[in-house]
Amino acid sequence: MIQQLLKKRRKWILVDINTQKDFFLAGGNACIKNHRRVLANIRRMIAWARRNEIRIISTCEVYPDHNGASEPNYCIDGTEGQKKIRYTMLGNRANFPADTSTDLPADILRQYRQIILHKRCVDPFDEPRIERLLSEVRADNFILIGASAEGAVKATALGLLQRGKRVSVVTDAVGLMDNGEAKLAFRKMKAKGANLIETKKLAGVSHLKQVGICDCESCRKRMGKAAVKITS
Repeated sequence: MIQQLLKKRRKWILVDINTQKDFFLAGGNACIKNHRRVLANIRRMIAWARRNEIRIISTCEVYPDHNGASEPNYCIDGTEGQKKIRYTMLGNRANFPADTSTDLPADILRQYRQIILHKRCVDPFDEPRIERLLSEVRADNFILIGASAEGAVKATALGLLQRGKRVSVVTDAVGLMDNGEAKLAFRKMKAKGANLIETKKLAGVSHLKQVGICDCESCRKRMGKAAVKITS
């Protein structure tokens, strides 16, 4: 057992799911539909966790490179798209590869403020090390952000709920691929016991209009308007 995780119950754990460039940048191989708005709220949630010294467990999809014939064709190991968005990473962090091991330091949440774990699948509970950590860590509430609502976020929420955890999903900090499927996913998470909340409930109201990461046309227009307002 991970003794340190069991000894101390934390008030909150922020679970940061797949905040990677392929999912959140317009040129990514699997970009979500609502990336600009969601990125702004994810940035606020990470800042909230940092400010309140809340530990972050991050999961990232990483698939092997099969010489251009990889399936799926996103978040390929070693590519730019596989990397996390820069402001979703804390300085004091530990990284763990996707493998069959369940090994973790006994006092990992005391040593590090963020734990980043790779997975070769959508459902984090199919990855032994992540399954162990999420099952054994104690917290009053697991706060979920990331992508996608109908994929890894739903799988993470349902897996935690099945293990008797209390789960809150920050709906406006969760990306989606399909509106209809995402609505069904949110309804299912709520029906199973998840609390659906918005960023402002935890991080307050913000006037942040841009996130300084994506160079798509929509984001460039936003940045241009903001610059005009500042100089006028």
